[in-house]
Amino acid sequence: MINIMIVDDHAVVRKGLKQIIEEIPGFTVADEASSGNELLEKVKKNRYDVVILDISMPGKDGLDTLKELKGIAPDLPVLVFTIYPEEQYAVRLLKAGASGYLNKECGPDELTKAIERVTKGRKYVSPYLAEVLANNLDAGGEQPLHEALSDREFQVMCMIASGKTPTQIAAELSLSINTISTYRIRILEKMKMKSNAEVTHYAIKNRLVD
Repeated sequence: MINIMIVDDHAVVRKGLKQIIEEIPGFTVADEASSGNELLEKVKKNRYDVVILDISMPGKDGLDTLKELKGIAPDLPVLVFTIYPEEQYAVRLLKAGASGYLNKECGPDELTKAIERVTKGRKYVSPYLAEVLANNLDAGGEQPLHEALSDREFQVMCMIASGKTPTQIAAELSLSINTISTYRIRILEKMKMKSNAEVTHYAIKNRLVD
């Protein structure tokens, strides 16, 4: 029996995932968590065969959670299951150790296929993400401006583009406002921009925010 941990801050999503998963022969939802911190605590005490992880949660977000999880259980497969478009986080999360990336708009059949693939130790990317990756290769090695950002800078950039204030960003990331201001300066410098409006326009154009 494959024991699966579901991590999502929405109880309705966890319930729906559980219903789908438990219809798959040989799979069972062994546990649930509503935050990254809860997941990390449970992984220290229990054994799971795969984690299905949302990346948008209160407190510690999915990217930070994934990095810490890989430090605790490096061989534990993690399938990221999120509302965010593939262009926004997929490549960063795969580089950070995720076994797969799936958009929540997918159907039950694709979810089943993804779970089966990562539990066999293989990687899973959707057909759309495969196309995104192929297009990046066809671009002749030219990387988008946001690829020059660190993971934290990219995270802050997306939050700025979503219209969040420095105070809101600082609270969500448990950082000081001064630190967020420093990140903003670095983001503008690296992306050769002068204002939040330019960042927002760029993020929308490149489908980095909804």
